[in-house]
Amino acid sequence: MNAKELRDRSMPELNKTLGDLEEQLFKLRFQKSTGQIENPIKIREVRRDIARVLTVMGENRAQEASHG
Repeated sequence: MNAKELRDRSMPELNKTLGDLEEQLFKLRFQKSTGQIENPIKIREVRRDIARVLTVMGENRAQEASHG
């Protein structure tokens, strides 16, 4: 998932994506704690995806605030 794809989404879609990613991160952390995780790098990827979503959401809020 890249920032360009995220910028094309609406705020409700971004909120849903954020919720899905946070749930996925929770599951991955649980798997890590029980030693069942297959790909530990996936945790980093999901964290970075969450950061991308939050960044785009912040950009959208700033853009809305400056436009009115």
